[in-house]
Amino acid sequence: MWLLVGGDSEIGAAARTNFEAAGHAVVATTRRPDGAATGRPLLELSQPLGDWQPPAGTRSACVFAAVARLAACAGDPQGSAHINVTQTLGVIERLLARDIHVVFLSTNQVFDGRTPNVAPDAPASPVSEYGRQKARTEAALKERMADGAPLAILRLGKVVSPGMALIDGWIGQLAAGKSIRCFRDMMMAPTPTALVVQAIEALMAERRAGIYQLTGPRDVAYSEVGRFLARQIGADAGLVTEGSAAEAGVPEGATPPNTTLDSRRLSALYGLEAADAWDVIEAVNTRLRP
Repeated sequence: MWLLVGGDSEIGAAARTNFEAAGHAVVATTRRPDGAATGRPLLELSQPLGDWQPPAGTRSACVFAAVARLAACAGDPQGSAHINVTQTLGVIERLLARDIHVVFLSTNQVFDGRTPNVAPDAPASPVSEYGRQKARTEAALKERMADGAPLAILRLGKVVSPGMALIDGWIGQLAAGKSIRCFRDMMMAPTPTALVVQAIEALMAERRAGIYQLTGPRDVAYSEVGRFLARQIGADAGLVTEGSAAEAGVPEGATPPNTTLDSRRLSALYGLEAADAWDVIEAVNTRLRP
């Protein structure tokens, strides 16, 4: 059986749906008391873990639960670190104590973004509070991996799902002849959720250990995305205006010049590679398809 810690998250929910469709026995935790049920045990990481233990028969687990918004981590570093570091490590230790393989989802934010396609073994250099928290958790897990623990770290960049609110909103505005404002200094190397789920499934199935990374092959600016959308739907390109994320007061670390990570290991092992940015964005938004 597979355990998904944080089944309410976007990637966690997609993983649960896909894993069950593939015939895997899955239990996904929820942090919502009204959503708890058989196969959906309650686990709220902001609360004490108490006597929580993974369900009997769990063979592999993936930790999706996190405070992932940069602004939320910057606004409450102590509270977010309690979840992203202390409680996350507490859950993982209980999993490892039962010889349960663990996939921990991390982020490109553990690096400063100065270098494209960062190698998996590059030293951490976080700029954001979120990145610092993930780097602290990674450091503890690397020590456990060195001792032979069945652990995998999977670092991701911008993950995009069908119906992504930001892009759908921009398409709607452009289609209505309204202007949109996009940041020229905020970058993304988009990776489709479906590909991320495939990578998680492969790592869990083989109980792989080590550090893995998955992002798109190149970065594009949000302003470039806006112009791409305008072209695709035949809207006036003049409706896309540029702004500066840095000047808009986004949290520290939100504007790295590079978000790409060296993803060759997953490509070599499983043939998993993200397509070019425009292909990914077009594929996850039905309004852009012919």
